[in-house]
Amino acid sequence: MEINLNDKEWELKGFWPWVPCKGTSMEIGNELMGVTEWLPATVPGGVHQDLYKAGLINNPYVDLNSLHCEWVENRWWVYRTQFQKPIIEPGDKVEIVFMGLDYEAIISMNGTLLGEHAGMYEPAVYDITELLGERDMVELQIVLKQAPDEMGQIGKTSETFTQKSRFNYKWDFSTRLVNVGIWDDVLLRVSKGYSLEEIALHSDVTTDGHGVIRVAAGVRNHHAGDSAETLDYADVRAELEVTGPNGDFVNSIQVVLDKDGFQFDIPVPTPQLWYPNGYGEQPLYQVTIRLLQDNKLLDQRVHHTGIRKLEYRQNEGSPVDALPYTFVVNGVPIYIQGANLTPLDHLYGNVTRERYEWMVHLAKQVNLNMLRIWGGGVIEKTYLYDLCDRHGIMIWQEFIQSSSGIDNKPSQKPSFLELLHKNAVAALKTRRNHVSLTVWSGGNELMSEPNRPSTYEDSNLSHLKSLVEQYDPQRLFLPTSASGPVQYITREKGVSHDVHGHWKYEGNPNHYSLYGEADHLFHSEFGVDGVSGVKSLRKFLSLQHLTPVSMRDNLVWRHHGEWWDTYDRDAELFGHFESLSQFSDASQWMQAEGLRFILEANRRRQFQNSGSIIWQLNEPWPNASCTNLVDYYMEPKMAYYWTRNAFRHCHASLDYRSLNAAAGEWMEAGIYLHQASESCEVAVEVWDTRGSLLFSQLFDTVLQNASVTKLGNVRFVVPHTYNGLFIVRLGVTQMNQVTEYNDYFFSTNDQEIYRSALQLEGAQLNVQAQDEWSYESLPGGEIGSVLVRSYMVTNEGHEAALHVRPEERTDVYWTSADDAFFTLLPGESRQVKVTCTKRNGELFVAENSASAAHQWPDIVFTSFGSIQASDKP
Repeated sequence: MEINLNDKEWELKGFWPWVPCKGTSMEIGNELMGVTEWLPATVPGGVHQDLYKAGLINNPYVDLNSLHCEWVENRWWVYRTQFQKPIIEPGDKVEIVFMGLDYEAIISMNGTLLGEHAGMYEPAVYDITELLGERDMVELQIVLKQAPDEMGQIGKTSETFTQKSRFNYKWDFSTRLVNVGIWDDVLLRVSKGYSLEEIALHSDVTTDGHGVIRVAAGVRNHHAGDSAETLDYADVRAELEVTGPNGDFVNSIQVVLDKDGFQFDIPVPTPQLWYPNGYGEQPLYQVTIRLLQDNKLLDQRVHHTGIRKLEYRQNEGSPVDALPYTFVVNGVPIYIQGANLTPLDHLYGNVTRERYEWMVHLAKQVNLNMLRIWGGGVIEKTYLYDLCDRHGIMIWQEFIQSSSGIDNKPSQKPSFLELLHKNAVAALKTRRNHVSLTVWSGGNELMSEPNRPSTYEDSNLSHLKSLVEQYDPQRLFLPTSASGPVQYITREKGVSHDVHGHWKYEGNPNHYSLYGEADHLFHSEFGVDGVSGVKSLRKFLSLQHLTPVSMRDNLVWRHHGEWWDTYDRDAELFGHFESLSQFSDASQWMQAEGLRFILEANRRRQFQNSGSIIWQLNEPWPNASCTNLVDYYMEPKMAYYWTRNAFRHCHASLDYRSLNAAAGEWMEAGIYLHQASESCEVAVEVWDTRGSLLFSQLFDTVLQNASVTKLGNVRFVVPHTYNGLFIVRLGVTQMNQVTEYNDYFFSTNDQEIYRSALQLEGAQLNVQAQDEWSYESLPGGEIGSVLVRSYMVTNEGHEAALHVRPEERTDVYWTSADDAFFTLLPGESRQVKVTCTKRNGELFVAENSASAAHQWPDIVFTSFGSIQASDKP
């Protein structure tokens, strides 16, 4: 039985280092009162949010405020609470379990020291049975020492010495804001003599198509201490029961125990198989494990798992020495459509379940089937893995190690290796039971020499490999990401297996020749940067900073994304920006354009290339510009929706090498069709921005058993248009219905090639709601129902409306759409379904007023270059 202590009345107080251990002055005997009074505290949570609620710090996400919060990491913080003594029977054992202490703690109960603990991911567990005494109320105190001074992004990996999340110490998408707090659950665990330990659960499919759920567990005898020779299980048995996805009974068995516990296969005839998102459904079976003694329930664990066969293969045409980068589920090769996940917040202890749920919702809606949980962040809370199990999002899990720039060699410090071992074992024992977990990695960008990823020969990584083989032998362990043999994407042929890079738009035409002609086997990290939307910028930039600007010239912009300054890039392509919204729109356009080309180029080589993992899905604090698809406030950027299209199951793409061409010359580009499940046709059309059709060609295709088919080349004379712009549109028609439009934007201009796009003033959007707001179920989490509404958007003007998208104006809701950032030529219409749910758990924001909390969403549609209401002071 577990009793959650999160909801108790917790308090927090700050002190100078060591003061909580002393209490009074040695010299004058006075009480040492601390740097704060006792404050209400949130568990799980972090010190910063509690200080903000108490008015002791300003919002650290605004302007340069985080610089004024760096004192927080340098104090000691004391948490305290009281809880009622649990009702127990003679022979019961009571343990207190801290699932996540960040980072180094001294733990006391009723004034007695329980112990000290260091490390975020290994639970701190203490037997408190004898200490409970006769009191009804138990006093608990946790002293958290100041945060260790670990490496940020720039430093020496060989000198790292903790298992603390390193992005907190400054990364290219974050600031220095080092979390301190109780970041995961605090539990009481009551055991009745015996308990289940170290459960290992995984599934498989036999050659004849039947399912198997394999369960192994240790059993602990709390009466006998740790001496295995004294254990007696004669009257103790385990009962395993499996129920199906619809709650129907599937199978049950009873198991006789020995001193090592038990291991057993449970057959599941004709199973419903679990597939990644986009390849099938995600039915989950419930596995209930009971420990019984004379029909008395001693312990019970409930797990949910999918049944699937997981394999790894080398890519098509792969060199013989390459690692297997093709993931195969139930015999089906899965092309990886992934993104890297950073922690959802700098203060990761305060992330609510609703925030996790909406992020996974966004991941699923953008057609992802894998998240890489990056080694510079955190090993996420188990709820994220639960959600990925339910939604078919495979997990690439890294251990907590990352490059540091000055040197990137995995640390060999004995104290670090001991911590790494403990935290890795803890992660393996808990995360291995999730069907979504697909691959382990030793860490991020570990290199024993420049541009050469570390291998299994490194003793640090060799040890991690042995731990995976011991605790989770069904899954692949990759030494690092990228795994080489060279680290970064290159034009050199024959040397790229799994590579990283680049993270910038490489320029026109260089971007297209680099990625269009690459030969890497896997692309596990890359991206393109773009400015956040104006709606979000206004939340963390003061009024005087809401202007188009280069980060060279503005410290506040630099503080919120120094590496990702796109001003010069965008001005070169678009010219001068009259407003912040123009700058944001242009920057997001180039992010979307650059990223789409990489995704489509990789996908055109499927399965010679086995997948793309975008850097990055999200960000943990608000950046003015970043490589993310979704900003800190959960606002999807243009790149999010263009990624969604590029990852459609049935998708047509254009293979080109430049964004501009001289009028009157011939333009030729390849036409590709990706994973069509039935016969279809692809129409190639060339339009000007006044809606004149200048060229068309139809490509018929029949169903082929191929993941990608080149339909041929389109060749036409580059048109003379009134403003130098022309659009190449690919339309896919299946069963007499258009299922996709994919628009590519070209120019005949030599300089400021997209300047004319900012001068389009002839679009006029007419928006008609097709129904009222209604509630719709959002399965797989606790959000429950969401609000949905459909709109018909029509361009009644005489020029194209570029990149049309909805925006929710009350700011009470997170919002997504089934289509956004699309182009409407004059007279065209598009129906858009908008989904909204109440924002829940965002940090450092004012509470919604009662009236705002009951508002319906307010949806407006805008197009590229529009002066938005939120763009005005």
